[in-house]
Amino acid sequence: MAKLRKGVAYRGVERPYTRKSKFKKKAFVKAIPTNKVISYDMGDPNKKFEYMLELKSKIMIQIRHNAIESARQTANRYLEKTLGKSNYCFKIVIYPHHILRENPLASGAGADRFSTGMQKAFGKPTGLAARVKAGQTLMRLSVNKSNLKDARMGLKRAQYKFPCGCSIVVNKNE
Repeated sequence: MAKLRKGVAYRGVERPYTRKSKFKKKAFVKAIPTNKVISYDMGDPNKKFEYMLELKSKIMIQIRHNAIESARQTANRYLEKTLGKSNYCFKIVIYPHHILRENPLASGAGADRFSTGMQKAFGKPTGLAARVKAGQTLMRLSVNKSNLKDARMGLKRAQYKFPCGCSIVVNKNE
């Protein structure tokens, strides 16, 4: 299997050129990669909580689906361990729609025989990314006042997995 490219290659937000259509003739991207984010809602969504914490992006960026899943796993595991499954409501707000492509260039002996170079450089789909604006909410977490410190630590752990600077905003629910 091919090695995963670094996130730096995809984090710049440029004009999207990954057209997917239900009509085969109009679709440029023939196959869409599977989304690695397993769950978007965790904890107890039916319970009412006193405080809501939001993890917000500081810059405009593209975040790959494996980074989102990694942040989700880290935060959810910490929250489950410290608070229990019914003492929080955790939601991932962003969704990876944008298809990332890669134009593989062959190198080594005999590469010139099967490499097209930049002649047909549209690329094959390799993954998905969420396009995030500055100040947009990435994750939302609701807890009671007694669990506020642990909730902040859970979001801080998730923040380290994202390729951008993030801020944690605490709001009181009415």
